Amino acid sequence: MASGMKLSVTHAEDTPFESEGLRTFFEYRDLGIGRSTGGRFHAHVIRAREGHGERVGWHKHDLDFQMVYILKGWAIFEYEGKGEVKLGPGDCVHQPPGIRHREVDHSDDLELIEITSPAEYATADAEAPA
Repeated sequence: MASGMKLSVTHAEDTPFESEGLRTFFEYRDLGIGRSTGGRFHAHVIRAREGHGERVGWHKHDLDFQMVYILKGWAIFEYEGKGEVKLGPGDCVHQPPGIRHREVDHSDDLELIEITSPAEYATADAEAPA
């Protein structure tokens, strides 16, 4: 087994959604991957909170890997060099390191899984692509 890695089993009833996270209009349910990988990876379920009127401006993340998989509902993201992309249940996007992006809109019932590496990373505002 890789150094610092250990078996992790996370049960839904033991890990409620929390309001604390990167965005105030989402709730987050940690899947325990950060602890079991010594911070090398992170995975959580994100769902929309009621009254999600806030929008996120252009930003980028300082990380090695980021993947989003839509479980329920839909979301529209805009990516540097790609434009707007609408994702629905079963859709997946890999966001390359440092790509400028923003969340344009999402359904009230949005639920998604996000996987990142490393578990902790910086997010910075970014200028809109030209």
